[in-house]
Amino acid sequence: MSNSENIAREALREAKKAVGTVKLAQGLGIRSQAVSGWYMVPPRRVLDVERLSGVPRWRLRPDLYPSPEAAA
Repeated sequence: MSNSENIAREALREAKKAVGTVKLAQGLGIRSQAVSGWYMVPPRRVLDVERLSGVPRWRLRPDLYPSPEAAA
């Protein structure tokens, strides 16, 4: 497992903890079972999960969104 996958999985755990799996799923308009089955946030859900949980997109999917430090 790559470092970016580890970061993404930890960030997903933080997002679930911050909001709760059920409320996160409700905010996304999907079932909580779908959220529970994620290993990483699907690309099309990243921005919504960021908005709902406060966990930044670059942590949720570092393979898709570079960190601010990397861009500098």
